Amino acid sequence: MSSSEQPSAEAPIRCLVADDHPVVREGVVATLELYDELSVVARARNGREAVERFREHRPDITLMDLNMPEMGGVDAIAAIRAEFPDARIIILTTYDGDEDIFRGLRAGARAYLLKEGSVEQLIETIHAVHRGQMRIPEEVAAKLAVRMTSPELTARELEVLRLIVAGNSNLDIGNALFITEATVKAHVNSILGKLDVSDRTQAVTTALKRGIVHLER
Repeated sequence: MSSSEQPSAEAPIRCLVADDHPVVREGVVATLELYDELSVVARARNGREAVERFREHRPDITLMDLNMPEMGGVDAIAAIRAEFPDARIIILTTYDGDEDIFRGLRAGARAYLLKEGSVEQLIETIHAVHRGQMRIPEEVAAKLAVRMTSPELTARELEVLRLIVAGNSNLDIGNALFITEATVKAHVNSILGKLDVSDRTQAVTTALKRGIVHLER
C-alpha cells in the first residue's frame, strides 16, 4: 500500500476548558496537551465566555467549572445545551454538594468530576463522553441519590435562604422581598424543616455544604 493509501489518523478530540482560576485552567490545559488524541481549542474565564467560545469553536468536549463570575457553570451549561443540544459537557469542579451535582446534571452535563480525581479518570471520562456515554463516579452518584430523596425548596424559600446566608435579619429579608416579617418566619421554619436543621446557623452551614447556596465571589 502506498503512503497515499494509508488510512488517515483519527482527528484529535477538540476541547474547551472553562475555569476562572488561571493556574487551574492552565494546569488542565497543560495536562490535556500531553495527549496526542486531545487538542485544546479554546479557554474561558467564566460562564459567559464559555458560551461564546463554544459558539465560536464548537468543541467536541467542554470541561466546565461550576462557581465562576458573571455566569456560573450551571447557567452556562444550560445556555450551551439550549443552542447546541448535542453538546458534550463535563463538569470539573471542587464542589461536591448534592445540590451542585443535581443542578449540573439536570442542566445537561454528561459527567461530573472532582478536581481531586486522577488524571487517568479525567482522560477516560473525556473519551467516554466523546463516545456518547455518561460518567458519574460512585461517590457522586451516592450524593445524587440523597438529593433525589430530599425535599426541594421553593423558589421563594431559596431567595430567603440566600438572604439568610448573606446575614440578613427577618426584618431585612421582609423589606428586600416586600413581604411581612411573619411571612418570612413561616418561610424560615419551612426551610429549617426541609434541611432537617434546628436553627439559622445550621441552615447556613448545611446550605453551603450541600451547594444549595454559594457565597458571592
